[in-house]
Formats: sequence, C-alpha cells, structure tokens
Amino acid sequence: MVLGAVAVAAAVAAFFVPFDRPGLGWLVAVLAATAALVTAATGRRNPAPDGSTPGPASDPPPGTMVRPEATAGTDVSPDTTARTGAAAGSAGRPDATGAPGRAADQAEGRAPDPVLGQPAGPAPGRAPRRAPDRLIWAVATIALVSVGYVRAAGWLFVLCLLAAVVTGVLAVAGARTPLGMLTAASITPAALFRALPWAGRGLPRSGPGGSTVGRGLATVAASVALLLVFGLLFSSADAVFADLVTGLLPEVSVGATIGWLFRCALIGAGLLGAAYLLAAPADLDGLRAAPGRPVRRLEWVVPLALLDALFAAFVLVQLTVLFGGSAHVLRTAGLSYAQYGRGGFWQLLTVAALTLLVIAGATRWAPRATRADRLLFRLLLGTLTALSLVVVVSALHRMQVYADAYGATRLRLVVAAVELWLGVLFVLVGVAVVRLRADWLPPLVVGTAVLALLGLAAVNPDRLIAERNVDRYRLTGMIDVRYASRLSADAVPALDRLPEPLRSCALWNIALDLPVDHVRTANLGRAAARDLLDLSPVGATALSCPTLPPRVR
Repeated sequence: MVLGAVAVAAAVAAFFVPFDRPGLGWLVAVLAATAALVTAATGRRNPAPDGSTPGPASDPPPGTMVRPEATAGTDVSPDTTARTGAAAGSAGRPDATGAPGRAADQAEGRAPDPVLGQPAGPAPGRAPRRAPDRLIWAVATIALVSVGYVRAAGWLFVLCLLAAVVTGVLAVAGARTPLGMLTAASITPAALFRALPWAGRGLPRSGPGGSTVGRGLATVAASVALLLVFGLLFSSADAVFADLVTGLLPEVSVGATIGWLFRCALIGAGLLGAAYLLAAPADLDGLRAAPGRPVRRLEWVVPLALLDALFAAFVLVQLTVLFGGSAHVLRTAGLSYAQYGRGGFWQLLTVAALTLLVIAGATRWAPRATRADRLLFRLLLGTLTALSLVVVVSALHRMQVYADAYGATRLRLVVAAVELWLGVLFVLVGVAVVRLRADWLPPLVVGTAVLALLGLAAVNPDRLIAERNVDRYRLTGMIDVRYASRLSADAVPALDRLPEPLRSCALWNIALDLPVDHVRTANLGRAAARDLLDLSPVGATALSCPTLPPRVR
C-alpha cells in the first residue's frame, strides 16, 4: 500500500510541478506527497513474507513500534512477525537512524537509550512523542508551498521552498532539540538507502489469484482506456472542457518523457525515504548536547558586565537620535541623515546576530548551581537582551531612513523582516533567561522564522515595494523605473497608478515576460496582472523609455 501511494504521488508530482515558475502544480504535488506519507504513517501492518496480509495473530500489540526491517530477510510465519520487531530491540538491530533499537527494553518498562532509542510506549520519566508537532510542521510545509499559487514573485517562492524543505524534514523525522534537528537533517537524505531493502520486501508477489503484477497492470490499462475514451467524448462535446484537458495533458515527446521519468524517479526516491522514516520513527527528542563544563563566576561575569556597559553606552546614543537629538549627532559626525541611516545598519544587524551567540555561550558555560549564580545570570543576560532589543529598534529606524531617502527594494524589505524576527527572538530569549529553561525555544525559533516568511508573503512584498516607490514619486518626483520594471507581476496593480509615460515604462518588461498559464501553472498574482493589463494595455511610449534595460529601449 505504501509503495503504491509513493509511486502515485511521485507520478502526480512529476506531472504537475512547473519547475520554471510558481504555480498551482506545486501545491498539488505537496498535497499528493502528504497523502502518500500519511498512508505510510498510518498503515504500519507489515505484510507476511509470502505477500499475504497477516491475520490478527501477527498484528503487533498495542503501543509496540515495529520497524520495517524487523522481518527483512527472515523466513518466519506470519504469527511471529510482530515478535521479530520486539526482539530486534534487544538483539541490537538498528532502526532508521542506525542506532540500536530499544523497543523490547521499553516494553518491559526499562528506560530507552539516553542518546537514541526506539520507543515502544511512554518510558518512565519521559513524555510520549508529540504527534501534534509533526502535524504543525506538515501544515507549515503546505502553507509555504501554497505561496506559489498566490504570489508571482519567484525570489519569494524560492525562499518559501527552502523553508518548506526544513519544515518537511521536521514533519517527517520529528525533533525538538537543536542536536535532534541537525540529526534529522542528516538522516533524511540517507534514509533512501536504508529504505531500499524495505521497499524490495514490499514489492508485489504472485498470490493464489495469479500474478499480482499482471493484475495491477491490467487495472491500470483499464483505467487509462476508460479515461481516454470518455475524455475524448467530453472534449468534443464542450470547448471549455477541451481547453481544460489540453492544459492538463503533457507534451508528448522523447525529451519530455525522459524528463518526466527523471523527475518521477527523483521525487519517488525522496518520498520513499520519508515514508521509511515515518514507518520506522527514530527518537530524536532524546538527543541533547552534553552539558558544557561550568566556568568560574568571575570568568563569565566580568566579560558580560563589560559588554552590558558597552551596549548601554551605545543605546544612550541611539535614544538621543530616536527622540529628538539627531541634529547634534549628525553635526558631530558630519554626515547627512540618509548617510547616517545607511552607514550603520549592517553593523547593527551583525551585532544583533552575534549577541545571540554570546547568550547561547553564556547559557552553556555559566554555572547556575547557587542562588547568587542564578541571580547574576538573570541580571546580566536579561540586561543584554533588553539592550539588544533597543539595538534592533535602532537598526529598523536606520533602514526606514534609508528606504525613505533611496526607495524601497527587495533586499531592504527582507532585511527589515529579518530584524523584526530577531526582535521576536530576543523577546523569547528574555523569557527563557527569566525562567532558566529553554527546552521550548528551538522549535519556536524555527516556527517564528516560518511565520515571518509567511507574513512577508501575506503583505505581497513586490506590490508593497512598488506602492512605497509610487508614493515616494508623488512626494518627491523621483522613482527608479529601471528597478520597478524588474519586479514581478504582483507589482502591476501598484505600478498602474503611475502617470504616462512612466506607467508604460515600468510595466513594459512585466507585460513582455508575463507567460500564458494553464492549470498546472495557474497563479493568482499573474492572473490579476493579466486582467489589469488587458483592460489598460501598455502604451507604445514604452519603446522610447530612456531608463529601461537595453533590450526594450
């Protein structure tokens, strides 16, 4: 069942995914992959060696996790299949990560291996695996990929795809600690090679009713024949349905077929490895870095106290700039306001990132055994966190000044979003410092990053950039038409507000590169831009725009 679901999902994904642009096909592919992986996670009844479905005697007892390779290479009867999975833990048979299993030990009430174990149920002193975590990461993955259907900006969709890879790994492998997350990232690519024997054992075999392979091929042939006959009849009866079918049908050629087979094999390999990890889940929640060797109180208090003093001096200067003393600072520095805003932004962004590393190091090596240690820990790190928030606000203020002086761009918007995310992280770190507990922090770090990216997609960045620049043009009479013409189709509604000939100059490239979409490449942003340009076409004055790239001058 799992192999069939993986094969169907791979074929659907290879057919629907438009690798050249964002579109609906990406969402269809991830939904098909999710359905296949849900099948792997819920259908854990292993087939008997002869290919038949085991009866009640071979079903594993409640709470027992049976690894897929537990019955690999064995010649046993179906009623011993479940016992093989339990015996594998005590015999040292590896699980999906290659670490020795502990299913039998936990079934008898013994605690799992402190580094990595295979849980057979809630072990003494440990909480059961948090299934809602995997569900949350799966929903986040679908939400990130769905951005390709809503937004036309390719750079935004690339960022969402990279984040979807991270959340997809966490949804499949499951981890809450930093070391567990890194391990999940390392075992996911290697899971394919460990899944091959498991997949080979699940291939169809001849049964009492004849060849399983032959019967499956006959079913596929009958399905294709029925769809072909009735699809042709419906297409000839209705022109709209015929257009829909034409958009769905792939290009039939040698090159297209080879490309589809390659994509199908690549996607199928990834899904097979993910299905194996879901069928043989590893206990990554128990992976934690060894505690650092505590240093003496003086060795960490003095550096942090001096760093707090330096931050306090800098923050006092920033407060002077933010609340009315900017003229004095600018006269002293001899810079313009825009130059002052631009000059220190990147340095402040680096300071905010390095401060998180300092806090992490102090958390690892600063002792907290006595009440005095805990008081100093809260005081020094809490002060550093609060001052860092002011640094983040100063960096955002400088970026605002810079954007007002020179206009909004994608890079400036993304960096401002990163600064906002760093501000949220400092708030979370401050809570962890006060509570002296941070086991809940790593998942929230990834979760807030995903929410920040989804929030960036929700505000429609290319349109927001265009609106800011159009508003700036109405106030100052200045706009970079060359940069505006390089935005995606999402920016068309905002650029449409420009007067002629600037409107045509800004929209000419976008209209020229706007492709014709079908079902697989359907995109709401491009559809809205296409409708607007159909109502108000680009004028011929765009051919003489002096600020456009050479290819449209």
